[in-house]
Amino acid sequence: QVQLVESGGGLVQAGGPLRLSCATSGRTFSSYAMGWFRQAPGKEREFVAAISSSGGTTIYGDSVKGRFTISRDNAKTTVYLQMISLKPEDTAVYYCAARLTTSASRSESLYFYWGQGTQVTVSS
Repeated sequence: QVQLVESGGGLVQAGGPLRLSCATSGRTFSSYAMGWFRQAPGKEREFVAAISSSGGTTIYGDSVKGRFTISRDNAKTTVYLQMISLKPEDTAVYYCAARLTTSASRSESLYFYWGQGTQVTVSS
C-alpha cells in the first residue's frame, strides 16, 4: 500500500509561482513513476506532468510545458511540481499519482495510487 499526501496548494496571483509537494509512504518509492494531474470544476481530470522512477525522463502536458517542472527526491520519497507564470486557467485540484512501474506516462488509467488532492487557485 502506498499513501500519497499532497501539500503546497493555495491562492496565488496570476504570474506568480507555487510549488506542490507529494510525500509518499512505502519503501519502494524509487521504483515508481510519478505523475501530477489536475481537475478544474466541471472538467475532466487532465494530465499535467510525469517523471520516471529515476527522474531521468519527464513529460508534460501541452498547456503547462515551459512553465511547470516536475522533480523528485527519492531519498525523501517526495515528488514536486514547481509552477511559475501561473494563469487563472491553472486553477484546479491537483493530484499526484504513483505508477507501479518505472516509466512515466500521461495516461491516467495507468496510475494505481492517488492522493487526495490539493487546491490551487490563481486569481487574475
